Amino acid sequence: MAVVQSTFMVIFILELIIGNLGNGFIALVNCVDWLRRGKLSLVDRILTALAISRIGLLWSVVLSIFTFVLYPASAATGNKSRMIFAFWVVANHFSTWLATILSIYYFLKIANFSNSLFLYLKGRVKRVVSMTLLFIVVLLCMDVMLLKPFPNGSERNVSYGHRTTKLAGVSVLFTVCLSVPYTVSLAVFLLLIFSLWKHHKRMQHHGPGPRDAGTAAHVRALQMVVAFLLLYSIFFLALVVQHWSSTYLNTRLHILFFPAVGTVFPSGHSCILVLGNSKLRRVFLLGLQQLRCGLRPRPKDGEPSPP
Repeated sequence: MAVVQSTFMVIFILELIIGNLGNGFIALVNCVDWLRRGKLSLVDRILTALAISRIGLLWSVVLSIFTFVLYPASAATGNKSRMIFAFWVVANHFSTWLATILSIYYFLKIANFSNSLFLYLKGRVKRVVSMTLLFIVVLLCMDVMLLKPFPNGSERNVSYGHRTTKLAGVSVLFTVCLSVPYTVSLAVFLLLIFSLWKHHKRMQHHGPGPRDAGTAAHVRALQMVVAFLLLYSIFFLALVVQHWSSTYLNTRLHILFFPAVGTVFPSGHSCILVLGNSKLRRVFLLGLQQLRCGLRPRPKDGEPSPP
């Protein structure tokens, strides 16, 4: 059991390092670009806000593990548990929904439909993003309301059956709230596939040839959305199982296993965003090249420099 716990702890620490480096890199590059040019594109603003929310999400998980593992007695008090959970709810809400907004942005920019509603939204991408942000703030208020039914330290005399009923109701609402951004991203994925199929069908009339820019853009967007859906599926299942089993399991293995699995999403997705964005990928490769040149040993006097 100790070996398993140590394994999950090492995995979680590695994910934490990768997640903080990846999301910190995204935020740093875009902030430097903003200070240099005085403005940021819409997609860069979404990526920056997403990276900041992911960093908050990762450290809220660290705070939760630190409290429950090292200080189990203080973790049992209602106020501390509620504050940690509130911090996690806010960070997780913006993390998932900003990634969903990013999928919507790629869909509106790349997909091509003749539908009048789609053309109306395509010409007003900034307004769509702003209205979606307003919508997720309203949903955040609903998420925060999930904190109220949790029994706190002053409700020690509440019966086990009443407490279990409360937690079951919260778990249902919690699952529904998590499934909404996943459903939206899945719909975006299906629409992108349909748009790619229509685009490919139109290009066939021009005869065989190299893949055009529209097809390449569709493929890149599909790769980003598929990566988001796969990682979010792991994250979603880990959270739902953890939330539904929290009434029955409270061991150290349970506390370490689900964060180690769920942290794959905010950590791994940041790496995919860096590699999928041309500006971030260019800066990353340039940094690797400079690091490689800096670590290369200098030739001695009279020796030729390495290639």
